[in-house]
Amino acid sequence: MSISVKNITKIYGEQKALDNVSFDINTGEIVGFIGPNGAGKSTMMKIITGLIPATSGEVFVNEKNVNDSDLHFRNDIGYLPENNPLYTDMYIREYLEFVAGLYKLGVNARTRIDQMIHQVGLEAEIRKKIRMLSKGYKQRVGLAQALIHDPKILILDEPTSGLDPNQIIEIRNLIAETGKEKTVMLSTHILQEVEAICHRVIIINNGVIVANDSAEKLITENSRNLQTIIVEFDAGMKKEVLEQINNVTKVIHVKLNTWLIQSNAEKDLRPEIFQFAVKNGLTVLSMQKHEKSLEEVFHELTK
Repeated sequence: MSISVKNITKIYGEQKALDNVSFDINTGEIVGFIGPNGAGKSTMMKIITGLIPATSGEVFVNEKNVNDSDLHFRNDIGYLPENNPLYTDMYIREYLEFVAGLYKLGVNARTRIDQMIHQVGLEAEIRKKIRMLSKGYKQRVGLAQALIHDPKILILDEPTSGLDPNQIIEIRNLIAETGKEKTVMLSTHILQEVEAICHRVIIINNGVIVANDSAEKLITENSRNLQTIIVEFDAGMKKEVLEQINNVTKVIHVKLNTWLIQSNAEKDLRPEIFQFAVKNGLTVLSMQKHEKSLEEVFHELTK
């Protein structure tokens, strides 16, 4: 078990940022830790890394209690904070040398720095000071510093925030590649990113865990007893008539002759729609079953 969070509560004054939070992250997993702004994501990550203490509860990183005075557990963690604080007047290599010194890499420092520059794709910008870099390259520098000591666990707080679509794909691919060898805890607002690279999703809302499962299972579980069919007819039809189809609970006009039809019944609604079309002299031009997205599930669990 890489990370074990047990009954963590964090209180700031009169505000409870985390409320009895518990979860585990297994070795080799990439886990998406998602929630609305202010839900407690960054606070939880800072507690795991030992940057701030919990009000109550315990966190274990590779079976080491982060509350102990011995801080050697931090050697197992690579952390990229949300705001990615960098020494922007340093050159890239100079900064990585500084970080390597903090981790006391010694004679291995130069080799490891060269590996990181290549791994995160910094060769083209290596002669620049950090302040001259685009946000995408600054994120690469942040990832390099998080990985330089070869940690077993990588904690990334909004690693693709503010990046353009091409940069997002590049950083996402880098995280996925890194996750083949390490445990990764990833916070992001880009839910397609979670679906693309995460093995599991933990959703937090108002300091409380509201879901903890794979994206596929969360979507399936939250779609149970709800069918959504999108159908296009060859002619117009009144909403009131469509609502008379057996087991239909909701009808929404999408565009022209296209309708969204919902049912809470377990029985497949599509044969009923076909029979309705035949009875009313209509032709079904297209019909598809709409599956919920992770975004829809997220909205339902955190609204």
